[in-house]
Amino acid sequence: MTRPLRVKLVEVGPRDGLQNEQQIVPTAIKIELIERLADAGLVAIEATSFVSPRWVPQMADSAEVLRALLASPRRRPAVSYPVLTPNLKGFDAAVEAGAQEVAIFAAASETFSQKNINCSIGESLKRYAAVVDSASALEIKIRGYVSCVVACPYEGAVDPARTAWVARQLYDMGCHEISLGDTIGAGTPTSVQRMIEVCAALVPIERLAGHYHDTYGMAVANVYASLELGMAVFDSSIAGLGGCPYAPGASGNVATEDVVFLLHGLGIETGVDRDKLLAAGEFISLYLGRDYRRRAARNKALALECHSQPGTVQ
Repeated sequence: MTRPLRVKLVEVGPRDGLQNEQQIVPTAIKIELIERLADAGLVAIEATSFVSPRWVPQMADSAEVLRALLASPRRRPAVSYPVLTPNLKGFDAAVEAGAQEVAIFAAASETFSQKNINCSIGESLKRYAAVVDSASALEIKIRGYVSCVVACPYEGAVDPARTAWVARQLYDMGCHEISLGDTIGAGTPTSVQRMIEVCAALVPIERLAGHYHDTYGMAVANVYASLELGMAVFDSSIAGLGGCPYAPGASGNVATEDVVFLLHGLGIETGVDRDKLLAAGEFISLYLGRDYRRRAARNKALALECHSQPGTVQ
């Protein structure tokens, strides 16, 4: 299997990243972040989540965010803003706000499914069938997520066959893309490749995406391992924002900046302007009061320093 020549990145920072923040981020900051990410060339930006604000207060302004983006004079027609809709109520609210693509999520771990959405895997799939039917009737695209594809914080290692079965159920429902999430970042290139191979036997590889957390520093290596199998879609989060409140110990998603650095280094096209991307990462990091210390950002700073010093070895 040859590596792809071009990769699509699905930016999940505004939703999957910010929902894990304790401080409420103002609507205007969320919109500006998403606009900057679009300006940087990202064509799929998960904008928000239509969930109960009682459970996820950070997403209480979901309708306001989506409406503003769709009406923005800066809007680029090629950019999509998928939103998470865990049930019919959330789906209906998303449609009312103008959603043109929605996402649903299941788990490959029974215990995680219970902890995350208070139902079994089978029950969650039945629940989503109604969402998918409604979306299909309105010609709204549906993306599927599978959590704990390699390991679960409660059950340990997850059988790749179980992950593949859940992915196939979502595919058969009508999800155009299935994102395979290493929720606790326990995957290694070997375990991730094994999981992808089993999944790809049931779902076409071009319909699969990698979603890797960086708990053990393996996320970029896992992206590379996935590329070797021909995977051409990856989820990533600006400044590595994220985590999971139902997965103890899970750190942020792989940073978009680091994935772009890898891909461009391999000669793989992304359509992303790295300088604008780094500026977006700095913007949200400054707002959250954090040092912007992504590896790719540090590398750029070091490179600029070296170029400014005469006699520095290049």
